[in-house]
Amino acid sequence: NRRDNFQNGETFERDDWGRGGSGGGSRYQDRERDLPRNDRWQEPEKPREGGGRWNENRSEGGGGGGGGGGGGGRWNDNRDRRSENDWTVPMPRDERVENELFGTGNTGINFSKYEDIPVEATGDKVPRHITSFEEVQLTEIIRNNINLARYDTPTPVQKYAIPIIVSKRDVMACAQTGSGKTAAFLVPILNQMYEHGPPNISHGRSRRKQYPLGLVLAPTRELATQIYDESKKFAYRSRVRPCVVYGGAHIGDQMRDLDRGCHLLVATPGRLLDMIDRGRIGLDYCRYLVLDEADRMLDMGFELQIRRIVEKETMPKTGERQTLMFSATFPSPIQMLARDFLDNYIFLAVGRVGSTSENITQKVVWVEEHDKRSFLLDLLNAADLTQPSAESLTLVFVETKKGADSLEEFLHMEGYPVTSIHGDRSQREREDALRQFRSGNTPILVATAVAARGLDIPHVKHVINFDLPSDIEEYVHRIGRTGRMGNLGLATSFFNDRNRNLASGMLDLLIEAKQEYPSWLEGVAADGRMPSSGRRGGKSRYGSGGSSFGGRDYRQQSGGMSRNQRSGGGGGGYGNNGFGN
Repeated sequence: NRRDNFQNGETFERDDWGRGGSGGGSRYQDRERDLPRNDRWQEPEKPREGGGRWNENRSEGGGGGGGGGGGGGRWNDNRDRRSENDWTVPMPRDERVENELFGTGNTGINFSKYEDIPVEATGDKVPRHITSFEEVQLTEIIRNNINLARYDTPTPVQKYAIPIIVSKRDVMACAQTGSGKTAAFLVPILNQMYEHGPPNISHGRSRRKQYPLGLVLAPTRELATQIYDESKKFAYRSRVRPCVVYGGAHIGDQMRDLDRGCHLLVATPGRLLDMIDRGRIGLDYCRYLVLDEADRMLDMGFELQIRRIVEKETMPKTGERQTLMFSATFPSPIQMLARDFLDNYIFLAVGRVGSTSENITQKVVWVEEHDKRSFLLDLLNAADLTQPSAESLTLVFVETKKGADSLEEFLHMEGYPVTSIHGDRSQREREDALRQFRSGNTPILVATAVAARGLDIPHVKHVINFDLPSDIEEYVHRIGRTGRMGNLGLATSFFNDRNRNLASGMLDLLIEAKQEYPSWLEGVAADGRMPSSGRRGGKSRYGSGGSSFGGRDYRQQSGGMSRNQRSGGGGGGYGNNGFGN
């Protein structure tokens, strides 16, 4: 588990709930009280009471709390409603909600680049992948919302994951944010909810306790909010109501939102356990479990909390629910989670979006600590970032909260439009900073690791590691903020004596991605000693390429299964570099 480190008065970043405990009590107290209320959903019908455990047959009982549609817009057609138990029937259209959810569409996605991303599926009887959304049987609600979201072509992870999940198989996927993985699990999960209809939830229960049918666990409030926003798109005009709960926001507002009904819950582990301990959430009828960015959750100390949620609460056991895990790396603890949580799963290895030299150019430069600000100004001046621009966003990573505040103040005094984000900021401050950054009003964002994973910012052109992270996995996640959706990006890292432990891992990454690297890095990686000269210059070399995939099915290492399917080509990735398995 991560601990707070104090060096020269600096506090290293950690998540509000990353304490690794088993939950409850004062561990989950709120610090901030500013969650915006969700006014996009109609008040649902109160759930009925009945008897017996729910099954896949549509029942007269259950929580019909609708959420996706309805409302008083001028598109409320007078379509005849069938039985409320038929969740496949779309609710009336709502112009206001539709514009809010789908008004911007999929800007900035380079679908042609997606075709070069390889996918490998291993496991027993892997379902055939699709090449278009028309090839899989989807409900009218899902088809309509896919069209509204302008999803013309499925991304590689969607081509494989959607038919696998529709076939009710468990999945372990190596896929990065930016690959389309959120829709890859939301579309088939919600589609199955619509087909099965309302559950028969009927053991004597409080009206205020919600029993979601699906649960998505995410490491940070930013990622949880993004998944929730995406889920509202695919739940539009349905009777399924998504909700989100996370730490650092007012729990009273979140409980009131839950009171209106919850069929799909997106949550961070700490806040979910708080809701369970307060008797507001029950997992008895949860048939779909998603762990998104599982490696990040373990890095942040959530393993005990996750195991309590999955193994010690009332959730159906492995084999009685469908479980999907997404992770960018596969250290031993992740493999153990897969072993314990998944049943006869299919392993998907998805080539990283923008991982080749054509999409992300990685540069490593030797910069002493006292020279970093000068070097940063040189980079910003070269990019002409003195004026607002939404088309050329620059993300600058630092290691500490104090460092983020200090660097933001320095750049502001130098006349640059800049903002910053870290874990001590209130939720509203973080949201405001991200909004200003995405819009281009402040095209420079200084961030700690809390922003390194999961943020949906499509136009980041340059990631600068002002401070390199302490481990190579975090480096991979940081540079993944650029080159998104198949577009071009640049990642520049300031390297010095403090980062010697990263030399070998970075060299492996650069070689496998066919990137140019400085000759001094090879020397540092070989013997761990800083070269006496040529630190900023010297000859550069190129990597010769490596694996195209971000991970491998560890079951094959012990003589397990053979590869069942393979798709695509090209696109070098970060593959087997020593930390993925």
